[in-house]
Amino acid sequence: MQKKIRVAILFGGKSAEHEISWLSAKNVFTALDKGKYDGILIGIDKTGTWRLQSPQTLIDLPSSLRDIQTKQLVLSTKTTTTTQTLQTQEQIDVVFPVLHGPYGEDGSVQGLLKLANIPFVGANVLGSAVAMDKDIAKRLFRDAGLPITKFIALNKNGKADFEQIQKKLGLPLFIKPANLGSSIGVTRVNSEKEFIKAIADAFQYDTKILIEQFVPGVEIECSVLGNENPIASLPGQIVANSTFYDYQSKYIDENGAELKIPADLSKKQIKEVQKLAIQAFQVLCLDGMARVDFFFTPENKFYINEVNTIPGFTNISMYPKLWEASGISQTELIDRLIQLALERYAKEKQLKTNV
Repeated sequence: MQKKIRVAILFGGKSAEHEISWLSAKNVFTALDKGKYDGILIGIDKTGTWRLQSPQTLIDLPSSLRDIQTKQLVLSTKTTTTTQTLQTQEQIDVVFPVLHGPYGEDGSVQGLLKLANIPFVGANVLGSAVAMDKDIAKRLFRDAGLPITKFIALNKNGKADFEQIQKKLGLPLFIKPANLGSSIGVTRVNSEKEFIKAIADAFQYDTKILIEQFVPGVEIECSVLGNENPIASLPGQIVANSTFYDYQSKYIDENGAELKIPADLSKKQIKEVQKLAIQAFQVLCLDGMARVDFFFTPENKFYINEVNTIPGFTNISMYPKLWEASGISQTELIDRLIQLALERYAKEKQLKTNV
Protein backbone atom coordinates (compact mmCIF):
# COMPACT_ATOMS: atom_id res chain seq x y z
CA MET A 1 0.00 0.00 0.00
CA GLN A 2 1.37 3.37 -1.04
CA LYS A 3 2.20 5.69 1.81
CA LYS A 4 -0.02 8.75 2.07
CA ILE A 5 1.49 12.17 1.45
CA ARG A 6 1.46 14.27 4.63
CA VAL A 7 0.12 17.75 3.95
CA ALA A 8 0.46 20.46 6.58
CA ILE A 9 -2.31 23.04 6.18
CA LEU A 10 -0.89 26.29 7.53
CA PHE A 11 -3.44 28.90 8.61
CA GLY A 12 -4.19 31.79 10.94
CA GLY A 13 -1.31 34.27 10.97
CA LYS A 14 -0.56 37.73 12.25
CA SER A 15 -2.39 39.72 9.56
CA ALA A 16 -5.81 41.34 9.68
CA GLU A 17 -7.02 38.46 7.50
CA HIS A 18 -6.46 35.95 10.32
CA GLU A 19 -10.11 34.88 10.66
CA ILE A 20 -10.59 34.48 6.88
CA SER A 21 -7.68 32.06 6.88
CA TRP A 22 -9.54 29.83 9.35
CA LEU A 23 -12.49 29.57 6.97
CA SER A 24 -10.18 28.75 4.05
CA ALA A 25 -8.31 26.09 6.06
CA LYS A 26 -11.57 24.43 7.08
CA ASN A 27 -12.62 24.13 3.46
CA VAL A 28 -9.22 22.85 2.25
CA PHE A 29 -9.07 20.25 5.03
CA THR A 30 -12.61 19.07 4.26
CA ALA A 31 -11.95 18.77 0.51
CA LEU A 32 -8.56 17.03 0.89
CA ASP A 33 -8.52 13.54 -0.64
CA LYS A 34 -8.18 11.48 2.56
CA GLY A 35 -7.33 8.36 0.58
CA LYS A 36 -4.20 10.03 -0.82
CA TYR A 37 -3.26 12.61 1.80
CA ASP A 38 -2.95 12.88 5.55
CA GLY A 39 -3.84 16.40 6.66
CA ILE A 40 -1.96 18.05 9.52
CA LEU A 41 -3.32 21.32 10.85
CA ILE A 42 -0.84 23.99 11.93
CA GLY A 43 -2.28 27.26 13.20
CA ILE A 44 -0.31 30.45 13.70
CA ASP A 45 -1.76 32.71 16.38
CA LYS A 46 -1.75 36.50 16.24
CA THR A 47 1.49 36.64 18.22
CA GLY A 48 3.23 34.46 15.63
CA THR A 49 3.33 31.21 17.64
CA TRP A 50 2.94 28.01 15.62
CA ARG A 51 0.68 25.34 17.15
CA LEU A 52 -0.56 21.91 16.16
CA GLN A 53 -4.34 21.91 15.91
CA SER A 54 -7.05 19.28 15.84
CA PRO A 55 -9.85 19.27 13.24
CA GLN A 56 -12.22 20.28 16.05
CA THR A 57 -10.58 23.70 16.28
CA LEU A 58 -11.65 24.43 12.69
CA ILE A 59 -15.21 23.58 13.60
CA ASP A 60 -15.12 25.78 16.70
CA LEU A 61 -13.55 28.69 14.79
CA PRO A 62 -12.45 30.75 17.83
CA SER A 63 -11.63 34.41 17.35
CA SER A 64 -7.93 33.77 17.82
CA LEU A 65 -5.60 30.82 18.11
CA ARG A 66 -4.26 32.41 21.28
CA ASP A 67 -7.28 30.91 23.03
CA ILE A 68 -6.21 27.35 22.19
CA GLN A 69 -3.76 25.57 24.50
CA THR A 70 -1.96 23.14 22.18
CA LYS A 71 1.58 22.06 21.49
CA GLN A 72 3.89 24.76 20.18
CA LEU A 73 6.08 23.87 17.23
CA VAL A 74 9.67 24.20 16.14
CA LEU A 75 10.21 23.96 12.38
CA SER A 76 13.16 21.92 11.11
CA THR A 77 14.01 20.31 7.78
CA LYS A 78 10.83 18.59 6.55
CA THR A 79 9.59 18.00 10.12
CA THR A 80 7.74 19.75 12.87
CA THR A 81 8.97 19.25 16.43
CA THR A 82 6.98 20.01 19.54
CA THR A 83 8.69 22.13 22.18
CA GLN A 84 7.22 19.94 24.90
CA THR A 85 8.82 16.71 23.66
CA LEU A 86 11.73 17.37 21.36
CA GLN A 87 11.95 13.66 20.56
CA THR A 88 8.52 13.73 18.94
CA GLN A 89 8.80 14.52 15.25
CA GLU A 90 6.22 14.41 12.51
CA GLN A 91 7.32 14.17 8.88
CA ILE A 92 5.82 16.74 6.54
CA ASP A 93 5.94 16.14 2.80
CA VAL A 94 4.41 19.43 1.67
CA VAL A 95 2.88 22.57 3.20
CA PHE A 96 -0.38 24.08 1.93
CA PRO A 97 -0.39 27.70 3.15
CA VAL A 98 -3.78 29.34 3.41
CA LEU A 99 -2.35 32.41 5.13
CA HIS A 100 -3.86 35.55 3.66
CA GLY A 101 -2.15 38.94 3.78
CA PRO A 102 1.17 40.01 5.36
CA TYR A 103 3.44 37.33 6.87
CA GLY A 104 1.71 34.64 4.85
CA GLU A 105 1.13 35.84 1.30
CA ASP A 106 4.04 38.26 0.95
CA GLY A 107 6.96 35.83 0.67
CA SER A 108 7.75 35.72 4.40
CA VAL A 109 6.58 32.20 5.13
CA GLN A 110 7.63 31.05 1.65
CA GLY A 111 11.21 32.08 2.43
CA LEU A 112 11.04 30.27 5.76
CA LEU A 113 9.82 27.07 4.12
CA LYS A 114 12.53 27.24 1.46
CA LEU A 115 15.19 27.58 4.16
CA ALA A 116 13.65 24.61 5.96
CA ASN A 117 13.77 22.62 2.68
CA ILE A 118 10.02 21.94 2.68
CA PRO A 119 7.90 21.96 -0.52
CA PHE A 120 4.93 24.33 -0.42
CA VAL A 121 1.85 25.10 -2.49
CA GLY A 122 1.57 28.39 -4.34
CA ALA A 123 3.87 31.17 -5.49
CA ASN A 124 7.54 31.25 -4.64
CA VAL A 125 9.26 33.99 -2.61
CA LEU A 126 9.65 36.57 -5.39
CA GLY A 127 6.21 36.13 -6.90
CA SER A 128 4.55 36.27 -3.50
CA ALA A 129 6.34 39.48 -2.57
CA VAL A 130 5.70 41.43 -5.77
CA ALA A 131 2.07 40.34 -6.06
CA MET A 132 1.36 41.30 -2.46
CA ASP A 133 2.64 44.84 -2.93
CA LYS A 134 -0.01 46.32 -5.21
CA ASP A 135 2.20 49.32 -6.00
CA ILE A 136 5.04 47.13 -7.28
CA ALA A 137 2.65 44.81 -9.11
CA LYS A 138 1.02 47.73 -10.93
CA ARG A 139 4.41 49.07 -11.96
CA LEU A 140 5.33 45.67 -13.43
CA PHE A 141 1.99 45.46 -15.27
CA ARG A 142 2.52 48.97 -16.63
CA ASP A 143 6.02 48.14 -17.87
CA ALA A 144 4.69 44.97 -19.52
CA GLY A 145 2.02 46.97 -21.33
CA LEU A 146 -0.89 45.39 -19.49
CA PRO A 147 -3.98 47.53 -18.85
CA ILE A 148 -4.24 49.11 -15.38
CA THR A 149 -6.06 52.10 -13.94
CA LYS A 150 -4.28 55.28 -12.82
CA PHE A 151 -2.93 55.19 -9.28
CA ILE A 152 -0.78 57.00 -6.75
CA ALA A 153 1.28 55.26 -4.07
CA LEU A 154 1.78 57.15 -0.84
CA ASN A 155 3.84 56.44 2.28
CA LYS A 156 3.42 58.09 5.68
CA ASN A 157 5.95 60.79 4.85
CA GLY A 158 4.18 61.67 1.61
CA LYS A 159 1.79 64.56 1.12
CA ALA A 160 -1.86 63.69 0.49
CA ASP A 161 -3.06 66.77 -1.39
CA PHE A 162 -6.75 66.16 -2.08
CA GLU A 163 -7.09 68.80 -4.82
CA GLN A 164 -4.05 67.58 -6.75
CA ILE A 165 -5.07 63.95 -6.43
CA GLN A 166 -8.63 64.75 -7.48
CA LYS A 167 -7.33 66.53 -10.61
CA LYS A 168 -5.27 63.50 -11.56
CA LEU A 169 -7.65 60.68 -10.62
CA GLY A 170 -11.08 62.28 -10.43
CA LEU A 171 -13.91 61.28 -8.10
CA PRO A 172 -14.92 58.92 -6.73
CA LEU A 173 -11.66 57.12 -5.98
CA PHE A 174 -10.55 54.19 -3.88
CA ILE A 175 -8.00 54.16 -1.07
CA LYS A 176 -6.50 50.92 0.21
CA PRO A 177 -3.45 49.50 2.03
CA ALA A 178 -0.77 48.47 -0.48
CA ASN A 179 -0.11 45.11 1.20
CA LEU A 180 -3.43 43.72 2.30
CA GLY A 181 -6.40 41.99 0.77
CA SER A 182 -10.00 40.94 1.42
CA SER A 183 -11.09 44.60 1.08
CA ILE A 184 -9.80 45.33 4.58
CA GLY A 185 -9.02 49.04 4.98
CA VAL A 186 -10.53 49.83 1.56
CA THR A 187 -12.73 52.92 1.22
CA ARG A 188 -14.61 54.48 -1.65
CA VAL A 189 -14.12 58.26 -1.44
CA ASN A 190 -16.44 60.96 -2.76
CA SER A 191 -15.32 64.03 -0.80
CA GLU A 192 -12.34 65.63 0.94
CA LYS A 193 -13.75 64.71 4.35
CA GLU A 194 -14.03 61.06 3.34
CA PHE A 195 -10.55 61.29 1.78
CA ILE A 196 -8.90 62.35 5.05
CA LYS A 197 -10.66 59.61 7.01
CA ALA A 198 -9.88 56.94 4.41
CA ILE A 199 -6.18 57.85 4.38
CA ALA A 200 -6.01 57.48 8.16
CA ASP A 201 -7.91 54.20 8.06
CA ALA A 202 -5.68 52.65 5.37
CA PHE A 203 -2.51 53.66 7.24
CA GLN A 204 -3.70 51.63 10.22
CA TYR A 205 -2.95 48.50 8.21
CA ASP A 206 0.14 49.40 6.18
CA THR A 207 2.98 51.91 5.90
CA LYS A 208 2.17 52.40 2.20
CA ILE A 209 -1.22 52.97 0.64
CA LEU A 210 -2.67 53.16 -2.85
CA ILE A 211 -5.03 55.82 -4.16
CA GLU A 212 -6.74 54.51 -7.28
CA GLN A 213 -8.87 55.89 -10.05
CA PHE A 214 -12.47 54.70 -10.04
CA VAL A 215 -13.43 52.81 -13.19
CA PRO A 216 -17.14 52.27 -13.85
CA GLY A 217 -18.01 48.74 -14.82
CA VAL A 218 -18.31 45.24 -13.42
CA GLU A 219 -15.83 43.16 -11.44
CA ILE A 220 -14.53 40.09 -13.24
CA GLU A 221 -12.32 37.42 -11.66
CA CYS A 222 -10.35 34.64 -13.28
CA SER A 223 -8.48 31.77 -11.61
CA VAL A 224 -5.07 30.61 -12.81
CA LEU A 225 -3.47 27.21 -12.15
CA GLY A 226 -0.05 25.85 -13.08
CA ASN A 227 3.69 26.39 -13.11
CA GLU A 228 5.49 26.89 -16.43
CA ASN A 229 2.33 26.33 -18.50
CA PRO A 230 -0.56 27.83 -16.52
CA ILE A 231 -4.18 27.55 -17.50
CA ALA A 232 -7.06 29.94 -16.80
CA SER A 233 -10.56 29.10 -15.62
CA LEU A 234 -13.82 30.42 -16.90
CA PRO A 235 -14.17 33.97 -15.57
CA GLY A 236 -16.76 34.92 -12.99
CA GLN A 237 -18.65 38.15 -12.43
CA ILE A 238 -19.39 39.79 -9.10
CA VAL A 239 -22.55 41.75 -8.53
CA ALA A 240 -22.17 43.25 -5.05
CA ASN A 241 -25.29 44.11 -3.10
CA SER A 242 -23.37 46.89 -1.33
CA THR A 243 -21.37 49.89 -2.58
CA PHE A 244 -18.53 47.56 -3.54
CA TYR A 245 -17.38 43.98 -2.97
CA ASP A 246 -16.32 44.47 0.65
CA TYR A 247 -15.16 42.12 3.44
CA GLN A 248 -18.70 41.35 4.59
CA SER A 249 -19.82 40.44 1.06
CA LYS A 250 -16.79 38.25 0.41
CA TYR A 251 -16.68 36.11 3.52
CA ILE A 252 -19.58 36.59 5.91
CA ASP A 253 -22.83 37.34 4.12
CA GLU A 254 -23.80 34.63 1.63
CA ASN A 255 -26.27 37.11 0.16
CA GLY A 256 -23.75 39.95 0.11
CA ALA A 257 -22.99 39.47 -3.55
CA GLU A 258 -24.23 37.53 -6.53
CA LEU A 259 -21.56 35.45 -8.24
CA LYS A 260 -22.26 34.86 -11.92
CA ILE A 261 -20.27 31.91 -13.19
CA PRO A 262 -19.48 32.12 -16.01
CA ALA A 263 -19.52 35.88 -16.40
CA ASP A 264 -21.79 37.65 -18.87
CA LEU A 265 -19.10 37.87 -21.53
CA SER A 266 -18.86 36.83 -25.17
CA LYS A 267 -16.59 33.94 -26.15
CA LYS A 268 -14.10 36.47 -27.52
CA GLN A 269 -14.12 38.44 -24.27
CA ILE A 270 -13.68 35.26 -22.23
CA LYS A 271 -10.60 34.36 -24.26
CA GLU A 272 -9.27 37.90 -23.83
CA VAL A 273 -9.64 37.92 -20.05
CA GLN A 274 -8.13 34.43 -19.77
CA LYS A 275 -5.14 35.57 -21.83
CA LEU A 276 -4.69 38.68 -19.66
CA ALA A 277 -4.95 36.59 -16.49
CA ILE A 278 -2.18 34.25 -17.65
CA GLN A 279 -0.03 37.21 -18.75
CA ALA A 280 -0.45 38.88 -15.35
CA PHE A 281 0.43 35.57 -13.65
CA GLN A 282 3.63 35.26 -15.69
CA VAL A 283 4.65 38.93 -15.41
CA LEU A 284 4.66 38.57 -11.62
CA CYS A 285 6.73 35.34 -11.84
CA LEU A 286 3.99 33.27 -10.22
CA ASP A 287 3.38 29.56 -10.07
CA GLY A 288 0.88 27.25 -8.44
CA MET A 289 -2.21 29.39 -8.15
CA ALA A 290 -3.57 32.92 -8.28
CA ARG A 291 -6.83 34.75 -8.76
CA VAL A 292 -6.63 37.74 -11.10
CA ASP A 293 -9.23 40.47 -10.59
CA PHE A 294 -10.38 42.83 -13.33
CA PHE A 295 -12.68 45.74 -13.98
CA PHE A 296 -14.69 45.45 -17.21
CA THR A 297 -15.99 48.79 -18.48
CA PRO A 298 -19.05 49.66 -20.58
CA GLU A 299 -16.55 50.33 -23.40
CA ASN A 300 -15.66 46.61 -23.30
CA LYS A 301 -12.18 47.23 -21.89
CA PHE A 302 -10.51 45.12 -19.20
CA TYR A 303 -8.30 46.64 -16.49
CA ILE A 304 -6.26 44.49 -14.11
CA ASN A 305 -7.13 45.39 -10.55
CA GLU A 306 -4.96 43.04 -8.48
CA VAL A 307 -3.63 39.49 -8.18
CA ASN A 308 -4.07 37.26 -5.14
CA THR A 309 -1.51 34.47 -4.77
CA ILE A 310 -3.34 32.78 -1.88
CA PRO A 311 -6.95 33.50 -2.79
CA GLY A 312 -9.80 32.70 -0.48
CA PHE A 313 -10.66 29.00 -0.26
CA THR A 314 -13.93 29.30 1.65
CA ASN A 315 -17.06 27.55 0.42
CA ILE A 316 -18.22 30.80 -1.21
CA SER A 317 -14.82 31.89 -2.58
CA MET A 318 -14.38 32.55 -6.28
CA TYR A 319 -11.11 30.69 -6.83
CA PRO A 320 -12.42 27.16 -6.20
CA LYS A 321 -15.91 27.96 -7.53
CA LEU A 322 -14.47 29.11 -10.88
CA TRP A 323 -12.54 25.85 -11.23
CA GLU A 324 -15.64 23.85 -10.33
CA ALA A 325 -17.45 25.61 -13.19
CA SER A 326 -14.47 24.80 -15.42
CA GLY A 327 -14.69 21.09 -14.62
CA ILE A 328 -12.22 20.71 -11.74
CA SER A 329 -13.69 19.77 -8.37
CA GLN A 330 -12.27 21.18 -5.14
CA THR A 331 -10.72 17.83 -4.26
CA GLU A 332 -9.05 17.56 -7.67
CA LEU A 333 -7.97 21.20 -7.50
CA ILE A 334 -6.23 20.69 -4.16
CA ASP A 335 -4.61 17.53 -5.52
CA ARG A 336 -3.27 19.41 -8.55
CA LEU A 337 -1.92 22.24 -6.40
CA ILE A 338 -0.06 19.80 -4.15
CA GLN A 339 1.40 17.96 -7.15
CA LEU A 340 2.53 21.28 -8.70
CA ALA A 341 4.31 22.10 -5.44
CA LEU A 342 6.09 18.75 -5.39
CA GLU A 343 7.06 19.05 -9.08
CA ARG A 344 8.60 22.49 -8.52
CA TYR A 345 10.46 21.25 -5.46
CA ALA A 346 11.88 18.29 -7.41
CA LYS A 347 13.12 20.58 -10.19
CA GLU A 348 14.70 23.00 -7.75
CA LYS A 349 16.49 20.11 -6.02
CA GLN A 350 18.22 19.30 -9.32
CA LEU A 351 19.91 22.72 -9.41
CA LYS A 352 23.61 22.86 -8.57
CA THR A 353 24.45 24.45 -5.23
CA ASN A 354 28.22 24.29 -5.57
CA VAL A 355 30.83 24.83 -8.29
